[in-house]
Amino acid sequence: MREALPDAQKVFCVTVARVRRRHGARLAQSMKAAGFEFHFLEMPDGERHKHLATVERLAEKLVKAGADRSAVVMALGGGVVGDVAGFLASIYMRGIRFVQVPTTFLAQVDSSVGGKTGVDLKAGKNLVGTFSQPQVVLIDPEVLATLAERDYRAGLFESVKAGVICSPKLFLYMEDHRERILKRDPEALQWLIAESVRIKADIVAKDEREAGLRRILNFGHTIGHALEAETSYKKFLHGEAVAWGMIAATVISVGLQKTSTAVAQRIISTIRAYAALPAVRVKPRNILHRLAQDKKTLHGKVHFVLPVDVGRVEIVSDVPEGAILHAIEELRLMSHPS
Repeated sequence: MREALPDAQKVFCVTVARVRRRHGARLAQSMKAAGFEFHFLEMPDGERHKHLATVERLAEKLVKAGADRSAVVMALGGGVVGDVAGFLASIYMRGIRFVQVPTTFLAQVDSSVGGKTGVDLKAGKNLVGTFSQPQVVLIDPEVLATLAERDYRAGLFESVKAGVICSPKLFLYMEDHRERILKRDPEALQWLIAESVRIKADIVAKDEREAGLRRILNFGHTIGHALEAETSYKKFLHGEAVAWGMIAATVISVGLQKTSTAVAQRIISTIRAYAALPAVRVKPRNILHRLAQDKKTLHGKVHFVLPVDVGRVEIVSDVPEGAILHAIEELRLMSHPS
């Protein structure tokens, strides 16, 4: 890290209490040994604290701690910490440098890569944010050993997503190596993380501001974000909501004859093989209303990323309301098998 930030002196690490307890002492020792003046800034844990008030409180802490325009913000934690810390850095004194140190699988393969930062509003997820690339992303697969089982499994769905949208090779790996991945086999994890990051970084390099190609990364997120917002960010982990969103998009794709039943079954089976997802108990009409407020909705039209085949998707903006309602109802039925 010193090589990437040779002139940096003060580093302010945004994290949550449980992550600081597990990794804080070792990180602080390493940073001080590298010659940095190192400070921790704690924020409350959980998606429900990913809002502007948290950013304001952290900014006030930066001021009191003497952070100037040469300071560096470090995010140590999962996707919420990374999004908040990245947003904070992008607007503090009109922008200072920041570093991502993701400690969850989801953050390592997805949210720490690509430069999206932001916070939620009551109306929906990530409605206020910026594009701001980190100076450095430091990924250590060994920290995943301390991750709770549910958190770990939820993160794996972002790799499933990467496979569906553009990598049959990655998808097949997840089909064939389920047991190794779930056991957190180091060799399997190293390959899975590296391949997932490579795919996302390649897409972002071609379309940083989401003007075209990058939109395929939203596969599963359209309905997934609506599920999170509708349940006040208390029922689903982000990866779990995205998993249901991918299933819903696949159901829609079959209904619109964009993909075959066989391909759909393969995608849905792989998703469900990695975790028992929390039940979907929402009113389909409420989700439909949420979709209208999604930041990916343009000119009043909801855009869906629909799978055509494993490794190939299509962006569709004219999905009939009935197809969306049917897909959400299918999620409810899958949640409560007879």
